[in-house]
Amino acid sequence: MTGLLTLWLPILVSAVLVFVVSSVIHMMSPWHKSDYPKLSNEDRVMDALRPLAIPPGDYMMPRPASREEMRSPQFAEKFKKGPVLMLTVFPGGSMSMGRQLVQWFVYALVVGCFAGYVAGRALPPGAPFRSVLRFAGATAFVGYALALWQMSIWYRRAWLTTIKATVDGLIYALLTAATLGWLWPH
Repeated sequence: MTGLLTLWLPILVSAVLVFVVSSVIHMMSPWHKSDYPKLSNEDRVMDALRPLAIPPGDYMMPRPASREEMRSPQFAEKFKKGPVLMLTVFPGGSMSMGRQLVQWFVYALVVGCFAGYVAGRALPPGAPFRSVLRFAGATAFVGYALALWQMSIWYRRAWLTTIKATVDGLIYALLTAATLGWLWPH
């Protein structure tokens, strides 16, 4: 067994590597460019929504108030008529991503902690690189990728977007696991 506190350096280094590589993937490569296509009538849609002053948050339309309403012919007609959508509204104003980048780095630290914890409970100091890679990699992959599939299953997010994000998650998991294996205490 290897204590989590002895893994602070590999956890920190893995979070930095994941942060840098994810930035390269999202900012310098065209890999995710097609994830959210532009509406041909974007300005008209924005002009129509702006006066409604929808507060930031997640919304579903149409949204029944109860199970009974969901079963009503009126709701069925509203659903059939459309549009049917899931909508996330961000606050307007600044395009700064500082808060999200900090949250992403903290998330990478948390995934690294879980990967280190699971590997540390299973493996002693001086464990072979491949063993650390196996335990930490599987755990990190779960942390970075598996929950993304729920968005395609339940909310109809494009499967291609989810698959691409899963590939990203595999890359991040391998970086996390390889860093833990490389810096595993002896």
